[in-house]
Amino acid sequence: MQSQDETPSSGRKAAVCGKPIAHSLSPVIHNAGFTAAGLTGWSYEAIECAESELPDLVAGLGPEWAGLSLTMPLKEAALRLATSASPVAIAAGVANTLVRQPDGSWHADNTDVPGMVHVLREAGLGLSRGRHAVKEAPPRITVLGGGGTARAALAAAAELGAEAVTVVTRRPEAREELGPVAVALGLTIDGVAWADAAGAFDADAVLSTVPKGAADELAERVTWRPGSVYFDALYDPWPTPLAASAAKRDIPVVSGLDLLLAQALSQFEQFTGVPEAPQEAMRAALGEAVAGRV
Repeated sequence: MQSQDETPSSGRKAAVCGKPIAHSLSPVIHNAGFTAAGLTGWSYEAIECAESELPDLVAGLGPEWAGLSLTMPLKEAALRLATSASPVAIAAGVANTLVRQPDGSWHADNTDVPGMVHVLREAGLGLSRGRHAVKEAPPRITVLGGGGTARAALAAAAELGAEAVTVVTRRPEAREELGPVAVALGLTIDGVAWADAAGAFDADAVLSTVPKGAADELAERVTWRPGSVYFDALYDPWPTPLAASAAKRDIPVVSGLDLLLAQALSQFEQFTGVPEAPQEAMRAALGEAVAGRV
């Protein structure tokens, strides 16, 4: 990985890529971090890019490029393009980060996973749990959805000490596609059809990774388990009906904005070589941007 000594202090670039991408708040977060860290000349932009366009885009980047953040639909393609990858990215089968190495190659990582673990723990889930914990029952975790973020959610569940994860999808094929990921992570998947989704909320944590509107109808049907945590990967519009339902019942709610910041911190450190991202400056910039959109 790059070290700070190997990274020049100016004239470097990074970007978030995906399609659509105009809504992304990642430039706000990273550019605020560059300013706070005194990285003069560093810039971070948004680039709209379809999956078929990513190989040519990456191949055309010059040595001034430090890294890329990847969002949908590029997370699987990013992993395939990398010369090396972190164990968590390999296990999840998706990457949201490409970091330029000194030799010009690209290293893939998935910062969604540690980011998700961080925000869930901050919300109170599994603070004393983990793979090596004793006398603690494994957390019961339900994941809604079967896409790239669901893969990260499975990896986060494994890191939090889960042994089995309930996965609720609209298509049975989506659950089957998660099978190899679960095997790589040492997890068992308990599949639930979408029609029975409301009965899968009796868990220590429910992680929704489905698109906007897909889970709205569940808000009037679910029974929240006291002491559980709800994570919703969405943040626009906010709150989602499920998030509002959880909040009304005093269930801690974690949003996609919380994850957006948490995963960006590790990306920033990998791109720049700065040992600790300026979290408060990045958080404040994100908050101002969100307030400006209301």
